[in-house]
Amino acid sequence: MSDQPEQPSTDPAPTDAPEPETTDRRGPSRRGLLGLAGAGVAGAAIGGLIGRTTAGGSATAVSESYPFFGEHQAGITTAVQDHLHIAAFDLDERITRDRLITLLQDWSYAASRITQGLDVSATGAFGGPASAPPDDTGEAAGLPASELTITFGFGPGIFEKDGVDRFGLADRRPEQLAALPPFLGDALRAEFSHGDLCIQACSSDPQVAVHAVRNLSRIAFGKANIRWAQLGFGRTSRTTSDQETPRNLFGFKDGTANILADDTDTLNENVWVADGDGPDWMTGGTYLVTRKIAMLIETWDRVRLSEQENIIGRTKREGSPMSGGEEFTTPDFDMMAGTQPAIPLTSHLRLAHPDTNNGIQLLRRGYNYVDGNNALGRLDAGLFFIAYQRSLDRFITVQRSLATDALNEYVRPVGSATFAVPPGASEGSWVGAGLFA
Repeated sequence: MSDQPEQPSTDPAPTDAPEPETTDRRGPSRRGLLGLAGAGVAGAAIGGLIGRTTAGGSATAVSESYPFFGEHQAGITTAVQDHLHIAAFDLDERITRDRLITLLQDWSYAASRITQGLDVSATGAFGGPASAPPDDTGEAAGLPASELTITFGFGPGIFEKDGVDRFGLADRRPEQLAALPPFLGDALRAEFSHGDLCIQACSSDPQVAVHAVRNLSRIAFGKANIRWAQLGFGRTSRTTSDQETPRNLFGFKDGTANILADDTDTLNENVWVADGDGPDWMTGGTYLVTRKIAMLIETWDRVRLSEQENIIGRTKREGSPMSGGEEFTTPDFDMMAGTQPAIPLTSHLRLAHPDTNNGIQLLRRGYNYVDGNNALGRLDAGLFFIAYQRSLDRFITVQRSLATDALNEYVRPVGSATFAVPPGASEGSWVGAGLFA
């Protein structure tokens, strides 16, 4: 077995290698991978931003694009964009290992193009034959790249499902990759939980994010079906120091103490999988947890301000800890306010803080969501929580610490999923190649 990921080739496939599928109208051919270093990503600087101008050439129509290729996948430490479209897929029960590889290759090829503001293929939305459906659906035509990032993850079912090793990958499964254990307050629903594959698309333009998931789903036709999907808006975290701390739907600043992209030491300690943590193919990757958390908005809105602040452990206006100071002042958990701790023992700030959890920090990229109103006429809304961490054990530790969180009275987790997020792909390769090497 080679230490390097398998590279696509234009030579005839050897008899012991998967036979590449022919191109069809559902997506680009795996042969297109050879063009990854060409028009789709020409000039891309790994880890940097690329200025892009719309087709009209307007000087005011410049957007930013992130390269798809790199040491780590984009969309993790990338400056959090304002819009999310995330989807989990179940693999078709008839899909083979060879067709799964083809899907990941085709997804990588398409993602490398659309993150640069291009169509999913060279013929795209308008260049194909009139007698066939176009490769690209076209709703993002004329829009800039809009900071689009696409992040892929592998769920437990890709390794083993119902006791069956479907793709010969069971011995390469990270030991910890499994559904999360039940937590106090969980009201999980199957239609919001789990999945074999995951696509996270984040963008500064919601139409660009929707276009990404829509077109990648078309490519998956016959191989994978969407299990659940979620649109998100109004980020609830920050990953760069120049981003202002946003607010969640309870009106409080969220993500004040989040890990920042330039904090290399903290990222290495808490986010990126290191040598020896598990299977070699995951080194440089991370683990993704998604939690759809319904907020009891109308109930919260009737809580007096002082109680809201004690529940969170921060002031609502400034976001400063209840022990005093400003937003970024270090909380003083020993300070007393009369006979009681200034930061209550059951406050979210205290229970989620690294000091309470053996120094553990999670990199959060959550979003607000509103899915209309429920049958009672109440707002069907909440937080779509997204966290990246070096191991799922770290998330479990923090979540168990929140068992006595006073905030639990006002939230209901209704969805939950876990995914192994492999490292980024090198140019000419594809995400997940190391798993199949």
